[in-house]
Amino acid sequence: MNLTEWAKAQGVHPQTAYRWFREGTLPVPAQRVGPRTILVNVDAAAVPATVGGPGLYARVSSHDQKADPGRQVARLSGWAARAGHRVVRIKSEVGSGMNGRRSKARLLFTDPEVSVVVVEHRDRLGRMNTELVEAALSATGCRLVVLDDGEVEDDLVRDMTQVLTSLCARLYGHGSAKNRARAALKAAGHG
Repeated sequence: MNLTEWAKAQGVHPQTAYRWFREGTLPVPAQRVGPRTILVNVDAAAVPATVGGPGLYARVSSHDQKADPGRQVARLSGWAARAGHRVVRIKSEVGSGMNGRRSKARLLFTDPEVSVVVVEHRDRLGRMNTELVEAALSATGCRLVVLDDGEVEDDLVRDMTQVLTSLCARLYGHGSAKNRARAALKAAGHG
């Protein structure tokens, strides 16, 4: 199978797949057979559907972070390759972590071939209630793997800071929102 066909089947843009090939982070074996032709080893990529495998998910919240999903997917693919997993699906998107209608995440979560959903940080999955998503995945026989779960020491303080920053931004403008949120946390005894 050529690289473009493989990329489209995985839900990845062909240019992204080509970049992964050049960088050596493509999650399946592939080789260049001509000046414009790269073949993916279909035999190595083909595993019975009952076995399943990891689905990689990357997300950023704004379009000015457009390059970051590719870096996230490269790190996730590297983890899968080191662990010897055959990646069955890769999805990345731009959308708010508060939005529950992210189409690519839904496609990944409902894919019967995906037995493990892999994210780099828990907040890439969503800003709140990720434990509920994890429980729902578990109920369908799928599990969640968070590669870097230790990024935030106190989730409650982080969540309160985000809420306060959002409220302060609405009241006072974005310029002073973070300072006012810090002052509020300090007054509450958490700063």
